[in-house]
Amino acid sequence: MQLGIIGLGRMGGNIARRLMKDGHSCVVYDRSQEAVDALAKDGATGAKDLKDLAAKLQAPRAVWVMLPAGQPTEETVLALGDILQAGDTVIDGGNTFYKDDIRRAKALKEKGLTYLDVGTSGGVWGLERGYCMMVGGDTEAFERVEPVLKTLAPGLGSIPRTKRPEGSDPRAELGYIHAGPVGAGHFVKMVHNGIEYGLMQAYAEGFDILRNKDSKDLPEDHRFELNLADIAEVWRRGSVVSSWLLDLTASALAGDVKLEKFTGAVADSGEGRWTIEAAIEEAVPTEVLSSALYARFRSRQEHTFGEKLLSAMRFGFGGHTEFMTKG
Repeated sequence: MQLGIIGLGRMGGNIARRLMKDGHSCVVYDRSQEAVDALAKDGATGAKDLKDLAAKLQAPRAVWVMLPAGQPTEETVLALGDILQAGDTVIDGGNTFYKDDIRRAKALKEKGLTYLDVGTSGGVWGLERGYCMMVGGDTEAFERVEPVLKTLAPGLGSIPRTKRPEGSDPRAELGYIHAGPVGAGHFVKMVHNGIEYGLMQAYAEGFDILRNKDSKDLPEDHRFELNLADIAEVWRRGSVVSSWLLDLTASALAGDVKLEKFTGAVADSGEGRWTIEAAIEEAVPTEVLSSALYARFRSRQEHTFGEKLLSAMRFGFGGHTEFMTKG
């Protein structure tokens, strides 16, 4: 299938590469000509601007926008609305706020365009591991781009299969779902990221407790000098708290048990806040998720070992840099 891709950063570039490896054709654009040239060397067709990208795609077109949420995505989607033709599809694969999806889809529908919101998880490892995708939007548009989704998804892999009821949608096992109407994909991904905050905070606090077990404030016979790297590694082997986040933790600690290259100033990219806002709207208690978000706010003022570990995990799975304080 032919797909246009706008935004060739950490994820957008690898999405194009994974698709091309499976025989799909990609027309790519980025403000960085260097990024476009790099993908062109890998087999993509480069475009000089949005109009050029649209001209190089066959109708009905499908264009995947992989840009930071907010103004960059807003401006690009609006511009595509003026460039594309009726029957074309705009796909937002970033971390857009789901209410913005609903608003944009209505505007595009007036021009005969369809809109899909794709909550995309996989970070910088997606090229190798595949991407978990939660899609919102029109069923016909979803099915039209499904060849792309199937290639990007991880597939069954080697994890044990769940005993699911007869008639269950098999695509969930492959790593992608049609979550519902426009906005549903990013809403599910938003909550996914809110949960991620809580999981990461639990690991960070637990390892901080382990690290401080040799504190001079404790009775001498109660102090333990624990090997955090070994603990992280052994927990990966058959433990009920094993996970990919723990894998990343073990890798970070094996490389630098003191995490000296991290300050512990932990950024939040928006989804955690939106998850708490949704919980308030629905009157759903979220003590763990809200506390995890507030811990990130506090991390920018004082830094603990646990917060350095949060930064290490975020860098490990997404290449995310730390929050830079002013001054």
